[in-house]
Amino acid sequence: MLKGSNRGSVIISMRFLTMGGGYFKALYSEDFEREQIIDMFLRGLESEPGNRDRAVVMLGQRGSGKTVLLWELADRAAELGYVVATPTVVSDGMLERIVEKVQDAGERAVGEGAAHLSGASVGAFGFSVGLEFTREVNDTKTPAYKLTKLARRLTEQGLGVLILIDELQANSEDVRRLVTVYQELVGERLNIAMAMAGLPGAVSEVLNDRVLAFLNRARRVPLPPLARGDIDAFFARAFTQLDIEIDGAKRAAAVVATQGSPYLLQLIGHNIVLRADDEGRVSSKALADAIAASEADFESDVCRTTLAALSDRDVDFLVCMAQDERESRISVIAERMGVSDDYAQKYRRRLIDAGVIEPVRRGYVRFAVPYLDAHLRTYDER
Repeated sequence: MLKGSNRGSVIISMRFLTMGGGYFKALYSEDFEREQIIDMFLRGLESEPGNRDRAVVMLGQRGSGKTVLLWELADRAAELGYVVATPTVVSDGMLERIVEKVQDAGERAVGEGAAHLSGASVGAFGFSVGLEFTREVNDTKTPAYKLTKLARRLTEQGLGVLILIDELQANSEDVRRLVTVYQELVGERLNIAMAMAGLPGAVSEVLNDRVLAFLNRARRVPLPPLARGDIDAFFARAFTQLDIEIDGAKRAAAVVATQGSPYLLQLIGHNIVLRADDEGRVSSKALADAIAASEADFESDVCRTTLAALSDRDVDFLVCMAQDERESRISVIAERMGVSDDYAQKYRRRLIDAGVIEPVRRGYVRFAVPYLDAHLRTYDER
């Protein structure tokens, strides 16, 4: 049983966060859909260059587990002999950071100092030694040129290159440059693959960009909420391993409170462990406090961030939605906004594309982000 001070509880809680943060490793056997995503991508990596499953775009709202899944892909690909540019967030200089990550991981993959690389003599093919570029290449060549050189060298050595992109943004020149060079490398039949993750709205805009039209041929993978049975099985195993006593009814309440969100799964599990007594028991009050604290953290971390990315009129639409329970009728939202149905439909489409709301049936929508409705009911008061 769990014994000891608050410090000990914090240590145990951090263990839960590690388990929860890397929940794919613990949840694979139950979470069939996400295991399928991993399996599909791994089959792509083992197939010939150019296979559709080597270019994957994952779509999910904040808190849906996109970043964790990218890191799991990184671990699995490394086991298959891939040099992995670990998840890189889209921003200025992204391509330069990818080149540095490929160089660093490539050096480790081929051994100390990359001594086994062919053509490692000074100046050979633009490399001074191993995967280090000559001063001339570093000073005069573009990141796209360098990435091409690295992909060629690593493919020659029987190694693949995997590029992982997080928080994919629409209309990014860095993404355009990356996709352009990626297409060229695929055209050369080099051993390269790429997985990107982003919000549905951002990816939707990207896919309409003619420069990035090739992504329409990529495998698009939505990340739906986790099934309640999967979450319950994970909680049962995690709490048992941590010597936390929580009965089935309380565990079921914790499952419902996650609303299928991997991020809430982490938060709620973490907060339950923090509030367990010295014997590892969880009281009804401890559970209620844990759920309340998790909701508050989720609202701060996810709900506010979601609203910050929207226009004022988008938020007006959502505030009008939040007056209803569970689902809202578009005509009623339009009336509350003081606009026509056609005008309201414009914002309906935008918010669906952004993954903030989802259609229920003809003329009705509901929130897709957990607790966003509750957050919006006090929004005007802040």
